[in-house]
Amino acid sequence: MIGKTLAALALLATTSGAIAQGSTAIPSIATRDGRHALIVDGAPFLMLGAQANNSSNYPWALPMVWPVLDRIHANTLEMPVAWQQVEPVEGRFDFAWVQTLLTQARAHDKRLVLLWFGTWKNTNANYAPDWVRMDNRRFPRMKTPEGKDHYVLSPMHRSTLEADKRAFVALMTYLKAHDPQNTVIMVQVENETGSYGNPRDYSADATRLFAGQLPAILARKTGKSGSWSQAFGAQADRAFNTWHVASYVGEIAAAGKAIKPVPMYANASLSGAFNVPDPKGVASGGPQPDVIDIWKAAAPAIDLVAPDIYEAKSSEVIEYLRRYARADNALMVPEIGNAAKFARYAHAAIGKGAIGFAPFGMDDTGYYNFPLGGGPLDAEIVEAFASKYAPFAGMQRAWARIAFEHPTWGLAKPDDGASQTVTAGDWTIVASYGQWQFGSKDSAWLKAPPTPWNDQPVGGGVIAQLSADEFLVTGDHVRFDFAAAKGGSPNGMVLRVEQGHYDGERWIVDRLWNGDQTDYGLNFIDKPVWLKVVMARYR
Repeated sequence: MIGKTLAALALLATTSGAIAQGSTAIPSIATRDGRHALIVDGAPFLMLGAQANNSSNYPWALPMVWPVLDRIHANTLEMPVAWQQVEPVEGRFDFAWVQTLLTQARAHDKRLVLLWFGTWKNTNANYAPDWVRMDNRRFPRMKTPEGKDHYVLSPMHRSTLEADKRAFVALMTYLKAHDPQNTVIMVQVENETGSYGNPRDYSADATRLFAGQLPAILARKTGKSGSWSQAFGAQADRAFNTWHVASYVGEIAAAGKAIKPVPMYANASLSGAFNVPDPKGVASGGPQPDVIDIWKAAAPAIDLVAPDIYEAKSSEVIEYLRRYARADNALMVPEIGNAAKFARYAHAAIGKGAIGFAPFGMDDTGYYNFPLGGGPLDAEIVEAFASKYAPFAGMQRAWARIAFEHPTWGLAKPDDGASQTVTAGDWTIVASYGQWQFGSKDSAWLKAPPTPWNDQPVGGGVIAQLSADEFLVTGDHVRFDFAAAKGGSPNGMVLRVEQGHYDGERWIVDRLWNGDQTDYGLNFIDKPVWLKVVMARYR
């Protein structure tokens, strides 16, 4: 039955001539000079995303999803597709939910990122079919050091891997046949993999492998050698599990890509940006920052690994962005808390070259994951994210191209409200917060009360350097002051500030800023626009 069903799907994918004629280039990730771009329909694409709640993956919920995306100016929906949905009975596949999602996304002019909830969802197997979860002999759980069953399905068993892989291949085969226009632009393979409280499988077979030598490819990637304990010390159990989880996920991704090679990624449950995680306190096996190299070695079919950010402390968030933005790893934030205080980090991520950003829980079904995220999805939360996406909504293609070709920076107001300085060649840009548009909060002659947002976690912006002396900026609740860099020309000045927009790749000037609008820096409050700033030196 399983073989016949998969064969039928494959035949459909290869014989749908009329569908194939309307196909477009499959999305991909391009890398050049250390920068990355998500290529959709042959050009860079900025994913202004939103992730629905976990149980919104049914047609009933969709009328409460699309309006929220429209309100925040999102162009992409991240939505689960559960193994239990598509294969409730072994070997019998049902893609009615996937088709509904494709049809409605196209009607609402949205792209999709499918989240494959298979062996792991937040480390648990709750989205695996009942026939998997109920058969522990065929699909074994991890063992604790005491020999008891742990709640997590073990990554050490081919039976589980092959079953998950078969279902994922069926999903990708369906997409190949029914999504030639590439409504689906990425696929997340599993969700927050790993194991809490039990760093690895302590079964006899796993322990025998643990006593062996590191795989050669991992030894080359990390420069380590010997046994797992010799190479990784106190983190050995976690490193071992990471290798096997990543290998498992990578094999599933490779099989899916053999059918339709859309970009595929894995997301991480985090446990601190600066510390070395406690193997028992972290989702051991997931792609946290300190084990990215293990994932890269074990799962080359995974295009990128990405952080799920629910820590709002500014230093932690900025460090996560730094550690996941690598020459070999495109930065993407597939989940971040939906409390208003998290919205400022859209600027920080996008300005750092992120190919996508998505707050979690963005639907009106009535569920909210407070205190991890925000409370009820009220106007404050919606507007917090809408104000960040709005400037990009009309020019996400232009920004994606610019960020792929030019240096960019992203800033978010730090928790202490301190100013931040960017040095770009001969020029510096200082971002300050809590300013009125006229005068300065430190002015001796103009005594103004503090701004209403002075102590609030709002403010930030993005900067792109278009040429040595030209910059493109936007933001909200931030002031940008441009000046000559230290040691630079004493004759440096702001020559011109143009407010405008892009028509394709052509910059259209709407008006010039001057006078009050430039005397006290370039001030963005609650109506963000795009400014092109031209610097010069007088003779």
